[in-house]
Amino acid sequence: MPTEYWANAIYSVIPTLLFGLVFWFVFRAIFRADRSERAFAAKIEAEERAKFEAERAAKL
Repeated sequence: MPTEYWANAIYSVIPTLLFGLVFWFVFRAIFRADRSERAFAAKIEAEERAKFEAERAAKL
């Protein structure tokens, strides 16, 4: 097979692979940010619940 055939095949696949990698990195960053945001929100909510329960117990 001619060398041009393989060069064309490689040049055809490279943009798809690069786009896939960029897509993967972007979504990975989005999911990690969402995970850390949810963990932080859960921590704040737990602190607020504990504070509310302490205030409620003090009133009784």
